Amino acid sequence: MRPAQEVAHVPDDVEPRDLDKVARGELKTLSKENADWVAKHLVMAGRLIDEDPAEAHKHALSAGRRAGRISVVRETIAITAYQVGDYALTLRELRTYRRISGRDDQLPLMVDSERGLGRPERALELGRSVDVSTLDPQVRVSLAIAMSGARLDLGQPQAALGELEIPQLDRTKAFSYSPALFAAYGTVLEDLGRPDEGEKWLELADRAEDALASLEHGGADGETVEIVEEEIEVPAADERPVGLDAEGGPDEVDEEGVFDEEVDADVSTETDDADADADAVDVTPADDDPETPDDEDHQHDETADPETTAQDDAADEHRG
Repeated sequence: MRPAQEVAHVPDDVEPRDLDKVARGELKTLSKENADWVAKHLVMAGRLIDEDPAEAHKHALSAGRRAGRISVVRETIAITAYQVGDYALTLRELRTYRRISGRDDQLPLMVDSERGLGRPERALELGRSVDVSTLDPQVRVSLAIAMSGARLDLGQPQAALGELEIPQLDRTKAFSYSPALFAAYGTVLEDLGRPDEGEKWLELADRAEDALASLEHGGADGETVEIVEEEIEVPAADERPVGLDAEGGPDEVDEEGVFDEEVDADVSTETDDADADADAVDVTPADDDPETPDDEDHQHDETADPETTAQDDAADEHRG
């Protein structure tokens, strides 16, 4: 028998409608009363995840006892478990979430949990088990950072740098994921004994974060924000270190989560290609603007000083 577990307290002001619309849609398979009860606990888990992870985890577990077959519930349990350092539970719950939903969007968290358990080799194997081209840019960046961390765990800083050299490492545009990617790249450069380059990328991360925050709060004057003040040398693709691609099969170990339920679901590996440029902040340096044509430099200035113009005409007449 499983020991009785405490049900987390939900304040009176919490309403089911406070839950994200997509998440509420997943709860429609439950009865109205049960769906509302679960929704409230998911709302509380979201509210407390940063300030009180342990209490947030209690709410996630409370929701799971009534809705163990709902993917968003298993995902919430996994995320809160990760926040309290229970990496084994995180992995178990995310395997179930992945099986139910058919999604790989939490793969970076799975890789990082393997690292948390002291298994960087398995982390790399798991990260290589999917085609990264099928992942959304945000997920791909998070995965690259987790994989880079695993390389550092193994004492492979050069390979760690290679993990981060992905198409999203673009210093001319700032996306929501750019500050973290720039900062990770700068940190690895410093670990490699290249502090000057590392400092530039860390500064770039700060500028990108400030630019994105400015846009979010309406502080920018336009859609283009310049955050780069000097050139940063990025190795060409053929000069970048080749990562130690340890190809292995997917980690398909089927372990039970915190609930003894069997879930049968068809797992689809297809994902839509994300149009990443739609969310970009253009941060192309001013030096990259096209040069003004030479003939424009010699156009007549209609706003010239009349007195100066008269003197010039008199000088021309005298020379004539």
